[in-house]
Amino acid sequence: MTSFEIAIYAIALLVILLALRIPVAVAMIVVGVGGYVSITGWTALLNYSMTSPYWRFANYDLSVIPMFLLMGQLATKAGLSSALFKSANAYLGHRRGGVAMAAVGGCAGFGAICGSSLATAATMAQVALPELKKYKYSGALATGALAAGGTLGILIPPSVVLVIFAIAVEANIVTMFQAAFIPGIMAAAGYLVTIAIYVRIKPEAGPVGPKATKTERRHALIETWPVMVIFLLVIGGIYLGVFTPTEGAAFGALGTGIIAVWRGGLRWFGFIECIKGTAISTAMIFLILLGADFFNAFLGLSRMPMELAEVIGSSGLTPMTILLIMLITYLLLGCVMDSLAMILLTVPIFWPIIAGLDFGMPEDDLKMWFGVIVLIVVEVGLITPPVGLNVFVINSMSKAVKLKETFIGVLPFLLSDIIRIVLLVLFPTLTLALPHMLK
Repeated sequence: MTSFEIAIYAIALLVILLALRIPVAVAMIVVGVGGYVSITGWTALLNYSMTSPYWRFANYDLSVIPMFLLMGQLATKAGLSSALFKSANAYLGHRRGGVAMAAVGGCAGFGAICGSSLATAATMAQVALPELKKYKYSGALATGALAAGGTLGILIPPSVVLVIFAIAVEANIVTMFQAAFIPGIMAAAGYLVTIAIYVRIKPEAGPVGPKATKTERRHALIETWPVMVIFLLVIGGIYLGVFTPTEGAAFGALGTGIIAVWRGGLRWFGFIECIKGTAISTAMIFLILLGADFFNAFLGLSRMPMELAEVIGSSGLTPMTILLIMLITYLLLGCVMDSLAMILLTVPIFWPIIAGLDFGMPEDDLKMWFGVIVLIVVEVGLITPPVGLNVFVINSMSKAVKLKETFIGVLPFLLSDIIRIVLLVLFPTLTLALPHMLK
């Protein structure tokens, strides 16, 4: 059996293990180690294991991950999710579908200081679901809007998954954050438009709420100043080159912690909980990175990505056709695995293929454009039937709504995502404009 054939069988086995709900890290380590040994033997594997894991985790760029995770944990303790939702609701709640719009707006704001889709969805659901239920919103619209809004946490910078992609393709994390900003705003705007159309077709799904007074609006807006300060400090500082991403994340975590203490939401035991939560999430991500390292080393030995790139390059298919096939593959994989697993499994295979095709742009621009598109398609996987993780998280927090109803509720938002993907594929300037402007 050739190395190429071994790699093909190994990928099929990995997908099967993931579909059986074997932990991602365990599946990647088992398949990666098994494939490595089958090609080179145990001695070579032991030699590789003595040095590679150390150099993988000695990468300075990885230090940004626990800082952003800690910032998200502290933001939750600070009650910033509640302030964001109340502010958005004060300005939108009196419109038809306005409370659902406020939930999406709150998700966008919280995603800007969190970086995790599941955390954004779960945190905002605790705040918004009681209000949506209070004003008798349909279960489909209420849970569908929150599940879709939660995906903004993975797209609007800072994004942990975007950091992992940047490291995987050796891209600049700062420019990747810049490239994701406009598509992130497009996503939030698209969801708001989707809700507006939804309630126009089904008025009973999103009743009108009470109108806030000018004083209530002003007070609600003032309550969100910590989020604005943190966002401007962290993302503004990173974009303008004042901080490295790690420095910005550290300042953001410190600032969020101070605000949490000042607002009374953080005491000693709460701080310990934040540290434990950050440690657990970081350990999980780093273990997956270790598994991906073994798996990618095995793929490199098999030369499968390079040979596959050569075969596809000489197939006669247009670059856009090949990209479309990849995006469809991501949608299918989204049914059986999470976003981080998809990035770590597919990028080492797909990126050499994309890099070898002519899309009419420099390699650095191609990394940004392809990375943002991949991130969006991965985001779509979080709400795609039958496995969308965000859907399960939101549905588990709303016992009165059937899972089928929640999946029906996310369908209009999926249509919005597809339209956005088409626009970004056809018009790369939407992704590249901000990075070019800030050069």
